[in-house]
Amino acid sequence: MPSQLKPASEWRRLLIKVSGEALMGDGAHGISQKTLQRISSEIVEVVRSGCEVGLVIGGGNFLRGANHMLTAVDRVAGDQMGMLATVMNAVAVAAQLRALGTEAVVLSAIDVPVICDRFTHRGALKHMAEGRVVLFAAGTGHPFFTTDTAASLRAVEMGCDALLKGTNVDGVYTADPKSDPNATRYETVTHQEALEKNLGVMDAAAIALARDNGLPIVVFSIKDEGALPLVARGEGVSTIVCD
Repeated sequence: MPSQLKPASEWRRLLIKVSGEALMGDGAHGISQKTLQRISSEIVEVVRSGCEVGLVIGGGNFLRGANHMLTAVDRVAGDQMGMLATVMNAVAVAAQLRALGTEAVVLSAIDVPVICDRFTHRGALKHMAEGRVVLFAAGTGHPFFTTDTAASLRAVEMGCDALLKGTNVDGVYTADPKSDPNATRYETVTHQEALEKNLGVMDAAAIALARDNGLPIVVFSIKDEGALPLVARGEGVSTIVCD
């Protein structure tokens, strides 16, 4: 086990990153109620195990396809639209978590006062310490930064023990396992190797931020039912990115 990573039994605060596309289930866009309920139930299981949980959700289920159609929209406007898409996803997941009996709060990096509170470091720490799942919405609040970078940033700010990155595959591979039958999964890889080999773990800014602040990233498949609670316990199939 990499020396930087605490044993999972010692994890007390986690940041979970989920893509917006993960919420689509088998659909082409939007949110699948079945998938929303499953992922939310797994988050509840992690909370009930004793962990404080933060969550960052992308917005690709609402926006990614539209980006190719809206030719007059520049990058700044497109990223602003993406921020709003993440707010919608955060509101949906928070509502589902509450329906399952777990307190949750949405904190946005941009002002959306009628819908949710503005993110502050002190406020987020207080919510997490009081047992609420904190959903960090609207990315970093700035264009040109992805929700992956926002996830690394919030994880570092909150002093999380690890960042759990839910993807479409069960870890980091030497090549795309969907197109290369010889691709093999890394058990562990360093942040620097992930950057130098362009392994697609997260974008470069997110990985560099994690590297510079000693934040381990655990990459797993959010599509595999039950995988999230397993990796939160240090079990299951994943790749650990850690120096």
